[in-house]
Amino acid sequence: MADTPTSLWRAALRPRMLGLLVVLLAAAAVCARLGVWQLERAEVRGALSADREAERILSADPEPLADLLAPGDPFVGDLVARKAVVTGTYDDDATLLVTGRSHDTRSEGNLVLTPLLVPTDEGTAVLPVVRGWTAGDDVPSAPDGPVEVVGWLQVGEAAGDPVVDGRTDAISPAQLLTTWGGPVYTGYLVVQTSDPADPAAQAGLEPLDPPTRAGSGLNIQNLAYAAQWWIFGLFVAALWWRLVRDEAAGRPLLPGDAPAEAEDDALAARR
Repeated sequence: MADTPTSLWRAALRPRMLGLLVVLLAAAAVCARLGVWQLERAEVRGALSADREAERILSADPEPLADLLAPGDPFVGDLVARKAVVTGTYDDDATLLVTGRSHDTRSEGNLVLTPLLVPTDEGTAVLPVVRGWTAGDDVPSAPDGPVEVVGWLQVGEAAGDPVVDGRTDAISPAQLLTTWGGPVYTGYLVVQTSDPADPAAQAGLEPLDPPTRAGSGLNIQNLAYAAQWWIFGLFVAALWWRLVRDEAAGRPLLPGDAPAEAEDDALAARR
């Protein structure tokens, strides 16, 4: 014998369904809390991993630029933040200010971008070099003559507005090619050290931190665990709704069950 079909609302208010709801809500709350805990673990472990990676990047030995990237070659993702050493000559007259760049807690400033003329087997190539950040517009000249630069590689940016009056809003190899000539490297170098030293550093030009790779900051494994717990919580909620639907449609009585009409009458009597 089966229960008589009834409305979803009446089925949901039956004592056994309300009791089951309390149990399942408690289970869903546990799943939600475990998900939050795993998210917190993902942030903590991700921060520790990011700190270790930043220390590794800072202390890594530089590799010759020619071993990492050639002029015009595509810039692959694993080159980001690789430390390179290169020797060339700055073309100081072609220095550009990359506007609208923040640094530390200051949001208004410029990057100083100077082309480094690098001798290669095929001739001279142009490497964009970010020498540092400045809050003003006046930047001392770059070192004269040959200079050895150590820094971190970063991928070139998408094209922005045209270069006007020595200013640009993007470090775009395509735009720099039309401004500086070529061939141009598809990435740029963020200076860590220079030999001889850049005189602009003594006049307030501030060095930049190493570039960061995409995806840093969260531990992926703990993030996946968090998602799993939240999915379990949603499944618990969906399970109760499915049971309510089955109850409303009428289900076979189980041993010890009271008829549904008796439960509904008792509920109505308590109101």
